[in-house]
Amino acid sequence: MKYLIFTTSVFLAVPAFANSLHVRDADTIVVDGTPVRLNGVDAPELGTRSGQNAKRWMINYLRGKSISCQLNGERTHDRWVGVCYADGQDIGAAVIAAGHALDCRRYSGGRYRHLETSAAKSRLKRAGYCR
Repeated sequence: MKYLIFTTSVFLAVPAFANSLHVRDADTIVVDGTPVRLNGVDAPELGTRSGQNAKRWMINYLRGKSISCQLNGERTHDRWVGVCYADGQDIGAAVIAAGHALDCRRYSGGRYRHLETSAAKSRLKRAGYCR
């Protein structure tokens, strides 16, 4: 079951079965072949221990869940930008609240700031474009 609905923004929804979901890192997932950059999420790079841990957390968190994404029509590199949900829960909020990423205020408008953990703020380096 896959479908796209076009409104003022693009909505992409597919159940997370078999090969319909791939985690690139903690701020980019591929849903049914469509790469999606999680809007407002500043996750560590994969070349770091924190980045590897964040990706592993994301894989475990998303396993077996139904994934939907509200795309905003913007693109960055090869990815669409949007907010994605796992069984109705905001994935960006979850990864930040779990301490594996920070809020990227420039793109989130501060939506996730209150979810940042003290440990993540002291351990993770905020991307320069997110300040």
